[in-house]
Amino acid sequence: MFRLDNNMKIPEGNIDVVTIGELLIDMISHDYDDDFKFSSFHKYFGGSPGNLAINLKRLGRESAVISNIGNDSFGKFIINTLKENTVNVDGITIDDEHNTSIVVVSKSKKSPSFIAYRDADKNLKLNDKLISLIKDSKIVHFTSWPISYEPARKTTLELIKYAKDNGKIISFDPNYRKVLWEKGHNGVDFIKELLKDVDMVKPSEDDAFHIFGSDTPEGYINKFLEFGVKLVMLTLGEDGVIVSNGEETIRIPTLATKVVDTTGAGDAFWSGFYAGILKGKTIRKAALLGSAVSACKLKEVGAVVKLPRVEEIEKKYRI
Repeated sequence: MFRLDNNMKIPEGNIDVVTIGELLIDMISHDYDDDFKFSSFHKYFGGSPGNLAINLKRLGRESAVISNIGNDSFGKFIINTLKENTVNVDGITIDDEHNTSIVVVSKSKKSPSFIAYRDADKNLKLNDKLISLIKDSKIVHFTSWPISYEPARKTTLELIKYAKDNGKIISFDPNYRKVLWEKGHNGVDFIKELLKDVDMVKPSEDDAFHIFGSDTPEGYINKFLEFGVKLVMLTLGEDGVIVSNGEETIRIPTLATKVVDTTGAGDAFWSGFYAGILKGKTIRKAALLGSAVSACKLKEVGAVVKLPRVEEIEKKYRI
């Protein structure tokens, strides 16, 4: 069990966190409007696994991404952005047959609306480099996107099994949306069955609703725990985050004082949390650091922003 006032035993490895999932372009609206009644957009680096990997590097940790992108200008922009931030890109394959995926996003102070145009990210295939990255990792983090379609689903499941067999910490961002899932495949039941192989999850309240339907925050947490997850961190926007291992439950308040755009706020929380546990902080303090990093991101537009050094964040928020 992960005790909330204990630090977490971290496996050996040279790469702190390997992320698996979607790399894409975020086209974020210039104005606030959830109905997409605007005409201008700005291009941003996007995809939760990449956002998280860059944030981790900016917080002083080693990260790598496993994903598939198109051999096009958007793909080059993505991989160059990762290289500029010294993220390990050995697990990124360049696909000549599929285009880089794009997501159109409404700038929002709450949960942003989006329309996804997916292609390359669904077509991740297994190779020896991916296995090697998992072997050299401490934490393996994946999202719902790569398990929503074949062949990325089969590839991701094989990597998770390898990670589990080799004692790695396995984290899941359960950002399930039916519209993203392969037609004819029951994504909800699939995710529920997969949860028994997961150590940690950090759903938003919206994520939990799309998996379990309407419930209270406490009800959502209990359901994740009942399916076998060891640690649940449920983010509630301006109401902060609830962290529970089934026996202990704590609330971490939001530290945000200004909200310009929520895109990537969850990824920022993950990166701060990981930075905390990798530094030997207790789960309670690591979650507080996650909240602080998220507060820094919320002040700017886009999922990836310039973060202060982790020591500055710790000093500012007395963590």
